[in-house]
Amino acid sequence: MSANIIEKFFDSKDAYNAELGEDLAKCLAQGIEQDGRAVLMVSGGSSPAPAYRYLSGLELAWDKIDVAMVDERWVEQSHDKSNEAFIKSTLLQDKAAAANFVTMKNPADSAQLGQAECQNAYAALKQNFDVTILGMGPDGHTASLFPHAQGLDNALTTTDLVAAIDAIKSDVTGDITERMTLTRAAILQSKVIKLLISGEEKLAVYKEAKAGGEVADMPLRAILQQKKVPVEVYWTA
Repeated sequence: MSANIIEKFFDSKDAYNAELGEDLAKCLAQGIEQDGRAVLMVSGGSSPAPAYRYLSGLELAWDKIDVAMVDERWVEQSHDKSNEAFIKSTLLQDKAAAANFVTMKNPADSAQLGQAECQNAYAALKQNFDVTILGMGPDGHTASLFPHAQGLDNALTTTDLVAAIDAIKSDVTGDITERMTLTRAAILQSKVIKLLISGEEKLAVYKEAKAGGEVADMPLRAILQQKKVPVEVYWTA
């Protein structure tokens, strides 16, 4: 195993959520103490939702915290698949409502056309980001870095912080294949990466990705194979 990967496996979802929430709070408090502001990069999906709800009630200096998306489907916030809507309903509640939120979706007709505006918004954030939360799909994607997607090569090699992606339609992507995503370079602008997975099926996918192989087949490998930023893996059944 790479010395850069720290695995935290939990016997219960309660223990998983409690430690994740406490760890995130600690990262944000340290970022504010060191730099005057903290930046939290957030992913959608069911895994982080309880930790987001826990975080939202904590007495942090939320007015000094920037919350920004890891990736987003190119849909309006009113769409039921919008990550932005999910973050607003889980994390940006209670005390966390005072945080500054930076979204990816803008009025451009496509992610490709909206990339420059999104890049400018993200470039204004403090770097390094204090923590980036990643999920993982059963196809080995993370963020919106999907296997063999149109734009994947660019997202893995560009120095830009965000990139437009058009994924190959699958059971994982659903009908919405057009996305905006943090690039590999942006993810590696984090002080720490927290990879959240649950269930035996995803554990097996994670182990396959960790074992090595072609990045284009399982883009999560681009994160697991690097030595620059520690990756903390949280898993529970």
